[in-house]
Amino acid sequence: MTRLKHLLSMIKFEHSIFALPFAYIGVLLSNNYNLKIFVLVTIAMISARSVAMALNRIIDYKTDKLNPRTQGRELPIGKVQLKEAWVFTIFSFIVFEISAYLLNPLAFKLSFVALFFLITYSYTKRFTWLCHIYLGATDAIAPLGGFVGAVGYLDINIFYLALFVAFWIGGFDILYALQDLTFDLKNGVHSIPVKFGPNLARVFAALFHLVAFIFLLLTIYMYKLNYFAYIGAFLVLCLLIIEHLLVDPKDLKKINIAFFNINSYISIVLVIVFLLGRFIND
Repeated sequence: MTRLKHLLSMIKFEHSIFALPFAYIGVLLSNNYNLKIFVLVTIAMISARSVAMALNRIIDYKTDKLNPRTQGRELPIGKVQLKEAWVFTIFSFIVFEISAYLLNPLAFKLSFVALFFLITYSYTKRFTWLCHIYLGATDAIAPLGGFVGAVGYLDINIFYLALFVAFWIGGFDILYALQDLTFDLKNGVHSIPVKFGPNLARVFAALFHLVAFIFLLLTIYMYKLNYFAYIGAFLVLCLLIIEHLLVDPKDLKKINIAFFNINSYISIVLVIVFLLGRFIND
């Protein structure tokens, strides 16, 4: 049990809350949902995220040993061995593929596209400052996967929600990268803060989140949701503003509050308002 606890801590299992709600919203917007679909989508999302996070820790193992912020992670300090991390990754991969297969044929076929993004995003910061966009695109698979898992096809309107997720995640990943700026500059790690400096990076993050908000409004409009969804969208905008106010490049002590707490609130708010927007319309 101790080993399992360390493995789950390594992948920050509790932070599955970031992606799961958007998979659920994708299912909800499909208008085709039942208990089996929700269970299989949940298993698929958790296992896919486990693959991505475990691989990220394995790929960044040597870098994490050097970075003061990440030296205390489970792999660098030996609480989890590389072999154990690989076994966990392979197990999660198998669970993901089985759950996708049980959903429908298209979900199974597209699961390999999803895996490509999940596997490769960890490498992007080694050669491009566009890594934040790539991470956002990877997380944007969540609503697409939920929708496809429910109905077995893709609707053009669900891409508006996917683009919201992409720019939302990309924006706060830029802010999160501020805390590694000194280390990244010395070790050749690419990011928008490294490329443009901390002040312009904050501008980029704000623009990303503004674009995300626009795509959220478009999602609500295209799916003809009611005023509850619009109220929720403006609550999200307020939370994003609070997130930016909390992040000061000269004092990053509150960045974890912005990253973990505020983003969790955004996920929860959106699930609630999309539920209200969909069911009250019905």
